[in-house]
Amino acid sequence: MAETRTSGDLLITLPEDWRAALAALPAAVLEGGRVWLLRGGAGAAGTDAGAAPAGIRDAAEALSREPHLLISAPLIARRIGLQRMDALDLLELFAFVHPARAPVPTLQGLAGALGIPAPRGGPADALRRHHALAEALLAALETLPAGRLKGARALAEALARIGWAWAPLVLAALAGRRGGAEDEALLARRPLWEDVREWENGPPRPPPRGAAVAPDAAEAMLLALRGPASEDRPAQRAFARAAAAAFRPPEVEGAPNVVLAEAGTGTGKTLGYLAPALVWAEMSGGQVWISTFTRNLQRQVREELARALSRLPPSARRPRVLVRKGRENYACLLNVADEAERLFAGTATRPQAVLTALVLRWLTATRHGEIIGGDLPGWLASLVAPAGPAAFTDHRGECLYQGCPHYRRCLIEQVARRTPAADIVITNHAFTITQFAQARDPRQLPRVVVFDEGHHLFHAADSAFAVALSLREGAELRRWLLGRGRRRGLKERIGDLVETDGEAAARFAAVLEAAEVLPGRDALRRIRHGAGTMPFETFLQGVFQLVLARAEPGAREEGYDLACEAVEPPPALEEAAAALARELHVLKHALSALARRLLALAEEKAGEGGMESVIGRLEAAAAGLERRVELVGAWIAMLEELGRSPAGVIDQFVIRRQNRQAVDVGMMRHLLDPAEAFAGTVLARLHGALITSATLNDRRIGADGEADDPARWQSADLLTGVRHLPLPPRRFAAPSPFAWGEQARVLVVRDLPRRRIETLAGAVAALVEAAGGGALVLFTAIRRLAAVAQRLRPRLEGQGLTVHAQHLDPVDTATLVDLFRTAGRGVLFGTDALRDGIDVPGPALRLVVFERVPWPRPDVLHRARRAAFGGRGYDEMLTRFRLAQAFGRLIRSADDRGVFVLLDAGAPGRLFTALPAEVAVARVPLAEAVETVRRFLAAARS
Repeated sequence: MAETRTSGDLLITLPEDWRAALAALPAAVLEGGRVWLLRGGAGAAGTDAGAAPAGIRDAAEALSREPHLLISAPLIARRIGLQRMDALDLLELFAFVHPARAPVPTLQGLAGALGIPAPRGGPADALRRHHALAEALLAALETLPAGRLKGARALAEALARIGWAWAPLVLAALAGRRGGAEDEALLARRPLWEDVREWENGPPRPPPRGAAVAPDAAEAMLLALRGPASEDRPAQRAFARAAAAAFRPPEVEGAPNVVLAEAGTGTGKTLGYLAPALVWAEMSGGQVWISTFTRNLQRQVREELARALSRLPPSARRPRVLVRKGRENYACLLNVADEAERLFAGTATRPQAVLTALVLRWLTATRHGEIIGGDLPGWLASLVAPAGPAAFTDHRGECLYQGCPHYRRCLIEQVARRTPAADIVITNHAFTITQFAQARDPRQLPRVVVFDEGHHLFHAADSAFAVALSLREGAELRRWLLGRGRRRGLKERIGDLVETDGEAAARFAAVLEAAEVLPGRDALRRIRHGAGTMPFETFLQGVFQLVLARAEPGAREEGYDLACEAVEPPPALEEAAAALARELHVLKHALSALARRLLALAEEKAGEGGMESVIGRLEAAAAGLERRVELVGAWIAMLEELGRSPAGVIDQFVIRRQNRQAVDVGMMRHLLDPAEAFAGTVLARLHGALITSATLNDRRIGADGEADDPARWQSADLLTGVRHLPLPPRRFAAPSPFAWGEQARVLVVRDLPRRRIETLAGAVAALVEAAGGGALVLFTAIRRLAAVAQRLRPRLEGQGLTVHAQHLDPVDTATLVDLFRTAGRGVLFGTDALRDGIDVPGPALRLVVFERVPWPRPDVLHRARRAAFGGRGYDEMLTRFRLAQAFGRLIRSADDRGVFVLLDAGAPGRLFTALPAEVAVARVPLAEAVETVRRFLAAARS
């Protein structure tokens, strides 16, 4: 055995032969719902006798006693009832050796990524592959170019100090390298962020030329993007031609050329709108934003565009494409450096230290620096540190801007400076709305935007324009102003800029003093126990008590947030609100005064020829202060209008909960119709907008003239805000090309009692077993999901099905979908997040089961909008959307075949008018539904 000395006096014992040491390690695998153990190392894996199933108690004892080779330690720990365990997790080793790669986190996924044959036998073969995968990864450390292993030795030594199980083997493998001094220097590098290239300023983009895309030009570009070998898709060509109407100059101020285009599943709407967008960008020299709902959908659009552009002839011009997200999605190098300092000093917790090391390795390989929704594996945070990558981001506007030592390498600034040069910017609804709402220079905004997944615009606008006077928001503002721990307050950001100016220093001191009204550490505990004394906490204390008194019966047991209307407040709460409003007036005045002085200082220094970096810091700080002035002003308005909300807004008191525990409390203000604000803030400032979705309307719209009937588009008009524009939109509908009558069945089970979990679980099991897996089971309540999933998991896994459950398994939603997609015979239990926006083509998803009609929850917000937008008709509209979106997960290609089952006998037939008319809705007993599923899907496999 060899020893190596790391920083400090720590000695690490390294194996002389890491391959022999690896071969002796035990391994564990979760298969068929059971944990199988390989106790004798790789040598014992030669026969099935080496692998044996273990009971929960034996598995927990073995895995607690010594680290085992395994995949996804949190998942296995959860199954056997361990809070945590030390393990040789192959996912951690993969992320260390091959950063910025994200295979599906399974044995098959890792094997495919490393070019190793996937296991074909039973658990013994799977356990053998664990050793093979580990050997391939460690061997790569001996042979990879040093440029791909920057900092590897330094990071492994730092992790050895906190007991990372892989450290001795990793260091032993690195010791076997044959590199020279330059190689050794790269392996030991610590400031890895210094390799990030510096950004450069480019010229401003000139305004676009007036240009109108002709339908023929859009269709020609579509054909080029599809390539000569593609099949003809008439509906897609019609869609591209109709979408062209959004890409032309407007004729009336405040009245953009809006096209509402519903494109049924399988139409190919992405290429259908990219075609006119690319034509307009080239003709006008302008920039088109493609705005979708989630980060995953952004990635899908980028990947489809990249494939399409690769089909263009070599002589064709290639557009510049950029993905934009909120700044909280990118790694902040200053925060990365801070976390690295804690890692090397040995002061970080073990989970956070491991995550920091893996993020530092990722930083050497990332393409764009997107730490959330980018090339950092989504499963990494849940694997090693529940706190996740937020510690590495600028989550709440703490940026030092020019005052940051890493400013010239800043990943956020890099993408911001590349934006003007891009022809196509792929963004998301939240970012788009925020940019328009906060834009100080309208010249930086696009003239044309495509809103994909347009049925989500109402929800996105609701989130964007809501105001929360809550404990969480108050604490965040306090941290932004005063700092806490490693969080930088105003003093760290601008203290050096104001200390030499008497007026600025005085105003700065006034802000810090006024900020003391904001809630501090442990405020939630004081509020829950009625021990708050400061005005902010006293007000929230009254809100907390009032919500508990007025919450709907049974709401606590359901696990949802608790809420009540902000009406008829008790006198004590009115007094607390008035006292808090007075304190916030002082804070608002102090913030505003400091912002004005900082801007004046910036002007003075500009006139004196001062440093651009100092001027930029002053202006950035002033802009941040002004945004907080607006926020505090909105809080004051809410407090002064308590109990008498103005027209057009909905005020409510809320207790936010996770796992039935309060995590936040406050007063929320929502707009009654956020789509109206979206229309005025975003749409009215555009020249053109295409709003498209497969479910833009809650009722099916066919071809041949029906699209011109405004009465068929009421739901789309309501949820997109176009009814608030001076001119009506153009409307287009493309039916799905799928043969729905042949490819799908819709069944409503009519004989299932509603309230017995045992009966519900039995029905779900029978349907899933009849389908042979490939089942997405959706619930309207987490409590019922948990009860059914826990009851059925042993039974289904015992039949060889792979079972995953949202809210139960310690895995992020995107990874859950990846696991389900690759399982083949998988079962995925989920709620709303899995009802919309996931893409699982083929037999991996052949059955969708909805446990009951997904009616909207009758909370305060919904009740107010229900009264304003049509009563029961509004309820049914939202429910039709939800059913259509869930049904839309089932058939994703012309070869798919599937069954949609609703376990709710009382479902009104009018809810199914959003589904394809070719699919008849059959109301049948459970036994007949099970047999229909078995026969229909068996025919697809034959």
